[in-house]
Amino acid sequence: MPTPARRDPLEAVRLPNYRWFALGFVASATGLQMLGFTVLWELWERTRDPFAVGLGGLARAGPVVLLALLSGHAADVYSRRVIVALTNSGFALCAIALAGISIAHAPVWGMYLLLILTGVCRSFNGPARNSILPLLVPGETLHNAVTWNSGLFQFAAIAGPFLAGVMLQHARAPWMVYVVTAVLCLVFAAICPLLRPRVVARHAEPLSLASMLAGARFIRREEVVFGAILLDLLAVLFGGVTALLPQFAEQILHTGPVGLAALRAAPYVGALVMAVVLAYRPPFERSGRALLWSVAGFGACTVVFGFSTSLWLSLAALFVAGALDNISVVVRHVLIQVRTPDHLRGRVGAVNSLFIECSNELGSFESGLVARLLGPVVSAVSGGVGTLAVVSGIAFGFPALRRLGRLHATDEAHNP
Repeated sequence: MPTPARRDPLEAVRLPNYRWFALGFVASATGLQMLGFTVLWELWERTRDPFAVGLGGLARAGPVVLLALLSGHAADVYSRRVIVALTNSGFALCAIALAGISIAHAPVWGMYLLLILTGVCRSFNGPARNSILPLLVPGETLHNAVTWNSGLFQFAAIAGPFLAGVMLQHARAPWMVYVVTAVLCLVFAAICPLLRPRVVARHAEPLSLASMLAGARFIRREEVVFGAILLDLLAVLFGGVTALLPQFAEQILHTGPVGLAALRAAPYVGALVMAVVLAYRPPFERSGRALLWSVAGFGACTVVFGFSTSLWLSLAALFVAGALDNISVVVRHVLIQVRTPDHLRGRVGAVNSLFIECSNELGSFESGLVARLLGPVVSAVSGGVGTLAVVSGIAFGFPALRRLGRLHATDEAHNP
């Protein structure tokens, strides 16, 4: 038998097209993580009202949900490269305006208005950015590129709040963080003209309800894609514990702000480590089983976290949960890209973003409500058990997903 070729973990990074994209993506993602962290900090400093802080998150997420269908249609009809450049420029302008409000100590409602505008930019940025990636790399490199993208996002999720926290600790000047965010987002906007996506045939579709719903109809017809997205929606809805971390840190683990920060970062660190591991290994031969088992492991880790009274055990559970979650993220994103024709990628990606936003927001509400009624331990443990039940239901309800093999992508598959 011939010896299989050694896996090149840097195959995507060796491509200039992807290197430019990755540089812009990690810069913008880091800046937006800095902005998100700083806005919540400033809202708390100015209001001392947790409801006011919660409204900040809702202001950013609301437009993503409301404009999902429209933004997906735009990503499939107009130049994705132009949309990414314009939305990152929009992020920069919003950040500069936030800096002005912070310096002038203007009313808080101005911050909410700018957060809504940031959410509008997010709504259009996500589908365009995600759907342009398959046009920047060859089909056989897509899995590696998605893996690196996942790792870069985890890096940004760790580095962004850390850098913002250091700046706020030493200078206590939020406007400085907003200015850095603006610069980082403009880096991606400036890089966009350097990207060289493959040219594919576009369908000139007028804006209509039927056109905007085309992505949702495609997902419903594709059993494997629908099962993967539904699995993520329900798993995050039940198994997320992010909203419970402050209560666990104070009442159960008896740790302070540093311990809370460590708990918050642990899943991202685990996901970053797993991204490096996945970059070195070949794609899964049984992608469906890898997806299902990784989500089941995520649920089991959530149960361990719920019962834990040790900070170190809780950190370990969250670290492993983050690592396993990243397996499901990579498999699901590659699956969506290789199964979706290019002329629908924006709309399918927008529906996926809608599911993600809903699951995150509703999941935080669900876990917080159960914690208020029955306590944080019951909330976390029942959420983990619920995730395991979801995996079982999806595995039997979507047998094609369970039998899914290796995910292949070819350049021809990218064209409609």
